[in-house]
Amino acid sequence: MVLKGIPSVLSPELLYALAQMGHGDELVLADVNFPVSSVCRHGPKEIRADGLGIPQLLEAILKLFPLDTYVSSPAAVMDLVEADEERGLKVPIWDNYSQTLHHLGQRPLEKVERFAFYERAKTAFAVVATGECALYGNLILKKGVIPTDALV
Repeated sequence: MVLKGIPSVLSPELLYALAQMGHGDELVLADVNFPVSSVCRHGPKEIRADGLGIPQLLEAILKLFPLDTYVSSPAAVMDLVEADEERGLKVPIWDNYSQTLHHLGQRPLEKVERFAFYERAKTAFAVVATGECALYGNLILKKGVIPTDALV
């Protein structure tokens, strides 16, 4: 599928989900270790984007998807579990997300405890299963509004 101005990494299924989402709906970009199918049994749509990294998808999605400006942070990651925090595990992918979001003027990433993240994902509009291999690569995006003058 190729459309003018639409990043080719966005599948028709993902484009449709993005278009269906409303203000405040959430989209989960899940890494390869995330229990996508189990979480989606609770309601969210399961969308496959195997083989694609989250940074690549994030950049493409943000060309079409406004982030919510009415919340303290429209993007959230799964926080480190205590054992990983104690051993000083570094999560460089978070820096990548922060840089991408910072260019849009967005606030810092919200960190959500592991099991709270799973529960929040169960209430998301959709969960995208990606090929992202980075540990703690999961990311939740909250959709914002598009001003009337931007709707052409």
